Amino acid sequence: MTLRAGPLRSALAAGLAAALAACSPMLPDAPRPGPSPAAPGRPEAPLVGGLINRPIDGGTRSAVLREGAELTRCVAELTAARVSFSPTPDRVDSENCHQIQAGLLGADMGTVARMNPGQPKMTCQLALAVSVWRRQSLEPAAREILGSDVVQIDHFGAYACRNVNNGVGSTRISAHAQAAALDVAGVRLRDGRRISLTEDWHGDGPEARFLRRIRDDACRIFGTVLSPDYNAVHHDHLHLEATDTRFCR
Repeated sequence: MTLRAGPLRSALAAGLAAALAACSPMLPDAPRPGPSPAAPGRPEAPLVGGLINRPIDGGTRSAVLREGAELTRCVAELTAARVSFSPTPDRVDSENCHQIQAGLLGADMGTVARMNPGQPKMTCQLALAVSVWRRQSLEPAAREILGSDVVQIDHFGAYACRNVNNGVGSTRISAHAQAAALDVAGVRLRDGRRISLTEDWHGDGPEARFLRRIRDDACRIFGTVLSPDYNAVHHDHLHLEATDTRFCR
């Protein structure tokens, strides 16, 4: 009985394939595609606008010095927090008196408290410190202690080409001569009350507690803070100075 060519050929091919498989090493599986390499990322952008909205802590003063040292970064911090600041051209009035990296501090759209007189000229670093103080100390302290919002901050200005203590008994140049200090006389509240350093500093009433609270908070933001506790020259205002100094009284 003869086998037909078709089935015989198929049987021989199957046997040959089985023999080859038994004698050949196992071939590894084809490598699976791995994860694509991550695309090079851009450097993380520095945070801006966070300082003014951050509660006061042990790092606030150094953060103000750092963020306020360069005009572009300082203005970015203010703008991100919706604080109006309009830089002005640098101006040198004398060897000791100048306005460098300064501008006009306008409205803070995140608060209701406005400066009086409006748009005082000061360094951007001082504007940054004042903005932190206004949002994180002045306003919450008024609501907590006095039960009303601050609507106006009364001040005597920032820039003045003079020595410290208005030149009385000192030849040392004041930070006002560089527009780096603001003298705050008091505040006005939404309910109509006026709180002033002259009338309300002494005693233990809520007005005095409020003024001392905002002085103590200022010491954690500004380099130098002077109050009526310092000397008679400061009997009617808080001297708030945004410099790399450490003095509070």
